[in-house]
Amino acid sequence: MNKIHRMVFMALIIAIGTLTSQYVWFSVGVAKVTPVQHAINVISAVFLGPWGALEVAFIIGLLRNILGVGSLLAFPGGMVGAFIAGYLYRFTRKFYFASIGEVIGTGIIGALLSYPIAKYILGSSGAAFMFVIPFSLSSTIGSVIGYVVVLVLAKYKKFIS
Repeated sequence: MNKIHRMVFMALIIAIGTLTSQYVWFSVGVAKVTPVQHAINVISAVFLGPWGALEVAFIIGLLRNILGVGSLLAFPGGMVGAFIAGYLYRFTRKFYFASIGEVIGTGIIGALLSYPIAKYILGSSGAAFMFVIPFSLSSTIGSVIGYVVVLVLAKYKKFIS
């Protein structure tokens, strides 16, 4: 993928992620979960690698916060999951490892990293593991969606580098 294609692809999935976060979400406990973000993390992990996926997740999180449709919890969850998904895919070249990386990165690591933000910045009280279930549920649903999209696009060799 050349630089222009990469930039256009990133802009497209950032726009999709930002737009859908306003309409496709559900609450689980204190967390507002957006499974489309996790699907985008898997897709960007495969097409853009770990750093590109991290950039996409950061920009979507930033735009969601600027527009008032996200929370600070979007940063640790989305960014860690995207990076680990990209790293596992780059290391193994197996699509399902991108999905597994997203679930581990967001559902467990990102959820645990969200606790200090929720407690000290957002003023939420609760246990350190209170985000694990909602983040894991959302990332599992989104990872399956992202995996299916990547499988469909993989039929067109032009998309996979």
